[in-house]
Amino acid sequence: MGNRFDTMWDLHKHPEEAPHFNMIQKTDPMEGFAKGRKERVMVATEEEMISAKLPPEHRNYCAHFRIAFEQCKRKNYPFIKRACRHEFHNFANCENEDYIIRAKDFERERRLFKRKLAAEGA
Repeated sequence: MGNRFDTMWDLHKHPEEAPHFNMIQKTDPMEGFAKGRKERVMVATEEEMISAKLPPEHRNYCAHFRIAFEQCKRKNYPFIKRACRHEFHNFANCENEDYIIRAKDFERERRLFKRKLAAEGA
């Protein structure tokens, strides 16, 4: 079934052992990384996102790719699929990488949370 099923099963069977998926990180994001992590920064500014009329749910780390894709769609309207292939690929790749990073962060948070509960119980 995959990782989502396992996560939902853990949340259902042991809600006290798994963090909620919308929970804000409670651990230090640099913990466990000897050389540290590269900090993620927003490329698109708030003014650019407002002027591009991006809804709030699309204002994430991939907003600059979405803005470029939307501009290409408006510019090449009838031939979007052929003309905007490169912009769509960049946007989809960024969204996929963002999903993987968030999934890894959630899994890391879950494991640290379980480790903390095991240490408190022992």
